[in-house]
Amino acid sequence: MAAQKLGLDTLPCIDAAHLTDAQKRAYIITDNRLALDAGWDNDLLKVELQDLDAQGFDLTLTGFELGELAALFDEPNFEPGTEDDQGKLDELAPKMVTCPHCGGEWDLREHGQG
Repeated sequence: MAAQKLGLDTLPCIDAAHLTDAQKRAYIITDNRLALDAGWDNDLLKVELQDLDAQGFDLTLTGFELGELAALFDEPNFEPGTEDDQGKLDELAPKMVTCPHCGGEWDLREHGQG
């Protein structure tokens, strides 16, 4: 059904007819384990996803969540910020903080921090 929804006429598959039931079960476990141990070449992944995106492919169908895609495509900006940027950061800063260990609370404004 997923292939039909994607408009695919053919699917890649592995013929496991020659395997015993135990071998099939072991293959499934091994295949899933390999996926868990796999890593990504983020530069190559980014190129592949950009190419798919340029072709109009819905990148959410790749299994990556929107936040993961955004993190992959967002280039860090190391340019110095402006005074206006600092003002925006100050607005986001918490005024009260709580110690996760003792539960004590402090008002950062009293200490010139907020």
